[in-house]
Amino acid sequence: MEDWAEIRRLHRAEGMPIKAIARRLGVGRNTVRRALAADAAPKYERPAKGSIVDDVEPQIRELLAGWPAMPATVIAERIGWTRSLTVLKDRVRELRPLYQPADPSSRTEYRPGELAQCDLWFPPAPVPLGAGQVGAPPVLVMVSGYSRVMSARMLPSRQGPDLLAGQWALLSQWGATPRALVWDNESAVGSWRAGRPVLTEAMNAFRGTLGIRVIQCRPRDPEAKGLVERANEYLETSFLPGRAFSSPADFNLQLGVWLARANQRHHRRLGCRPVERWKADHAAMLSLPPVAPTVGWTSSLRLPRDHYVRLDGNDYSVHPRAVGRRIVVTADLEHVVATLDGAAVATHPRCWARHQTITDSTTPAPQPDCARPTASAPPRRSPARSPTATCPTTTASSA
Repeated sequence: MEDWAEIRRLHRAEGMPIKAIARRLGVGRNTVRRALAADAAPKYERPAKGSIVDDVEPQIRELLAGWPAMPATVIAERIGWTRSLTVLKDRVRELRPLYQPADPSSRTEYRPGELAQCDLWFPPAPVPLGAGQVGAPPVLVMVSGYSRVMSARMLPSRQGPDLLAGQWALLSQWGATPRALVWDNESAVGSWRAGRPVLTEAMNAFRGTLGIRVIQCRPRDPEAKGLVERANEYLETSFLPGRAFSSPADFNLQLGVWLARANQRHHRRLGCRPVERWKADHAAMLSLPPVAPTVGWTSSLRLPRDHYVRLDGNDYSVHPRAVGRRIVVTADLEHVVATLDGAAVATHPRCWARHQTITDSTTPAPQPDCARPTASAPPRRSPARSPTATCPTTTASSA
């Protein structure tokens, strides 16, 4: 190595002829000629020995030409391989790309207002839910394709009514909707059947009210919504560390403050901040419909004698005057409301814990069966009661 460098220096820098260089360094003239002809430093290379796989390589190539995805173990069986399986696998791994079709990845560009990618993120952080319960409810994450603006909110559950209510809440924050929403095969959104995507009835009604498309990714295709997948990773590595939460409301409060800052940070891929693209992105989106889509929980039932209704695993009290009558129970992400003929007979904050009984302090407590009047012996109205009372309360002592 040192002689090679010195030969080239003497010839190129000092103009010394080959014969003089050979005499000065004590090497042959042919050695000098080879050093001057070589563009790279000489290095010792041991002659490669043949591999035990060389003899069967033509058979391997023939099998891969017909079946590029054939496992190496199957190839070994077909060619009658009895030697080390490791060297065979190494050769198959080297040859297989030559017979597989090209699978290049291209950079995707998005037009303003074109679409937003959506996903559920399950943060690995304990969040107090009330009643001594701790959990990690799902977080709905939405990323606009053109501007990369992120929006997110924790939901009580991943069920369809809550998911659509969360989707509408995020779109309402934007004040507009992209022309398409990209989802994976979330059960509340839809699924692939017989090779084609099929949306749920609720999601079809939701997108119909907004006048947009819902694009379902093929199963096991995470690259189709890489924007929101990277946003989930960003939330997990930049938002969660060092934080503690006292409730889901506290989680959403901290998340909203953090997102306002995150959307103003420099985006390496865009070369600018997401908020700098938001104006053009928002202007190209569709306006929200004048009538909001039907989201959240809605059910109609005849109130039972214990005057409680069950929603998402919890029991909520309803005023006893509605017992035996048909009521409508609705719930969004924050409240549970029961109405009778359009008038509210129960209003409760949404409970995030499970298997709880929520009783309004103004609702009379349910009575034991022995204290309830029977149909054969109805209680007589007390003269002191107002004649306008629709459902007098009978106590155990009066029974």
